[in-house]
Amino acid sequence: MHVPDGFIDAPISAATGVVAAAAVAVSLRGARRELDERTAPLAGLVAAFIFAVQMLNFPVAAGTSGHLLGGALAAILVGPYTGVLCVSVVLLMQGILFADGGLTALGVNITDMAVVTTVVAYAVFRGLVKVLPRKRGSITAASFVAAVLSVPAAAVAFTLIYAVGGTTDVSIGKVATAMIGVHVLIGIGEAVITALTVGAVIAVRPDLVYGARGLQQKLKLRVDGQLVDVPAEPAPAAARSHRKVWITGLVTSLVLAGFVSFYASADPDGLEKVAADKGIDAKTEKHATADSPLADYGVKDVEDARLSGGLAGVIGVGVTVVAGSTVFWAVRRRRTADTTPVGTGV
Repeated sequence: MHVPDGFIDAPISAATGVVAAAAVAVSLRGARRELDERTAPLAGLVAAFIFAVQMLNFPVAAGTSGHLLGGALAAILVGPYTGVLCVSVVLLMQGILFADGGLTALGVNITDMAVVTTVVAYAVFRGLVKVLPRKRGSITAASFVAAVLSVPAAAVAFTLIYAVGGTTDVSIGKVATAMIGVHVLIGIGEAVITALTVGAVIAVRPDLVYGARGLQQKLKLRVDGQLVDVPAEPAPAAARSHRKVWITGLVTSLVLAGFVSFYASADPDGLEKVAADKGIDAKTEKHATADSPLADYGVKDVEDARLSGGLAGVIGVGVTVVAGSTVFWAVRRRRTADTTPVGTGV
């Protein structure tokens, strides 16, 4: 759903840019409360993982593909404010380095793909976990439903933006029907990826899943016919370390982007297909970084397509994890500075 330059006119692009900037500013403040010794090291990895999985387009209908948006996954793993920042970092790297998503449309893309998906997904997720049984399976199930709904929500948001700022004269009703229809199917793929990822992390380290905090029931023993809480034992140092999870996640991201991405569907994604069918791409503009050495997810002057795409994916994962980690460590340090007692001199 990366909107290119030329789809949305200048005034609405500027307006969504203001909305996106405000959302990022609010998220930077909110992320201070979410990022701690557990989530700060992993937030950059979540951004890199989303970048990698977004390279894996999967078929959803005849001649149409879809890919992960990532808002639901990021919100559940590291928190909604941090989730907005994760997806925003991915979109920024994609737009600047890979000519994927217009630079003048960056505000549209952040508003649609980062803010809308994250807000909708986390609201649905929190509502579900309040009524579902307090167990790990409920987190996975809630993740699935939240992810399913977040994608058509983004399709609706794009349609509304296009209705007020579209550069071609087309039937908005037909655009809405096509966008929502195909993105419901894409949402199912998003939900499967999100649920599998969240479930995998919960299986090994439930304490690292932001959305699972406070949901664990205390173990109980029956003593003299009554249930009593089992005294909590401190987790061993090995269990508290996030190093193994971080390394496993990074290696997985590199493999997905550097190797598995070669086998992704080459069909146009949902927005590209609808744009071509309905004519909303008539005024698409050339990307400002179309001549980038990494444009279109390939390394310039590398003739072998498999090697070119693989190298581009590996570079993208590396750049995203570094950029994301830098942002989140800076936010974490700001929180530490804000909460450190200041000594008073006499």
